[in-house]
Amino acid sequence: MKITLKAALAGALALGLTAGAALSQEVTLRFQHFISPKGSVPKFFMQPWADKVEKESGGRIRIEIYPAMQLGGKPPALYDQIRDGVIDGGWAIPAYTPGRFPEAEAFELPFMTSMSAEASSKAAWEFTQKYLQERFGDVHLIAVHVHGPGVIHKKGPAIRAVGDFKGLKLRGPSRQANKLLEALGATPVGMPVPAFPEALSKGIVDGGVIPWEIVPPLKVHELADSHTEIGGDRALYNTYFIWAMNKASYERLPDDLKAVIDANSGIETSGWAGRAMDEGDTLGRQVVSERGNEIAVLDDAATAEIRKIGDQLTEAWIGEVTAKGLDGKAMVEDARALVAKHSGQ
Repeated sequence: MKITLKAALAGALALGLTAGAALSQEVTLRFQHFISPKGSVPKFFMQPWADKVEKESGGRIRIEIYPAMQLGGKPPALYDQIRDGVIDGGWAIPAYTPGRFPEAEAFELPFMTSMSAEASSKAAWEFTQKYLQERFGDVHLIAVHVHGPGVIHKKGPAIRAVGDFKGLKLRGPSRQANKLLEALGATPVGMPVPAFPEALSKGIVDGGVIPWEIVPPLKVHELADSHTEIGGDRALYNTYFIWAMNKASYERLPDDLKAVIDANSGIETSGWAGRAMDEGDTLGRQVVSERGNEIAVLDDAATAEIRKIGDQLTEAWIGEVTAKGLDGKAMVEDARALVAKHSGQ
């Protein structure tokens, strides 16, 4: 009797004929990103997020996270890898494919975000719900976030005045950051962040902009001599990230497992990813300080001069996207209001 029952149950499970089959389904999801697992987002967000999902699913969801593009491809390909099901999920920067996600650039404009990546990431999630739902309609969005204040890292003395940018070749992460660097007198060199250390060591660039959190994993503090922070209550520039799943991978999950993913998605999860950046910034700056590298902070006059240039670039962006049929003015106003709201300002 036991053998017969066991055989019957095995057959039913194999054919997926019982409700219990769906309830006991186990899945493995493969997520990929483009940096070292020692980075602050992998360390303080991605892995803890995966652990939380696995625990809340009762072990029925298993998440494998592959750093440094171990499953193949280059960082700009990540969005398409998620969309096409090459991977079940991952971490992508829309700005690595310029012009494709114009609305996301609102959060990459000069001095748009606050000094808190957590607060600005919550603002970015709300903004995304209003302006980017259709644009990201071919993936299942889990979270969006930004990083903390960008810092200028370079060989030689620190930048202390706007004139110090002139003639420098500086790595930039996005179209908007590159426009700002160019307006400041530098020659921008766009590249994904993993390429920055080699470019700096070979003299392809004199420096570049990245937040503190990624400096130790990339060992930029061993290659650069100086680091310049921007004064005030707004970040010089920012980069917009998404943490998303392949749509079919999500849809194939039984309803109770979809609910686990849903419970770990949204505004609080976006804030969590931003908070990981904030934690990494504190640790990264400490590492640089302990090494004895020069750290400068632009004074109020220099910061005000750069902000004026940033305002001009923002107005130019509004005109550019408005010409493409988007409401640039409304997006900028909404982004600013959301950042202020979540930053308590």
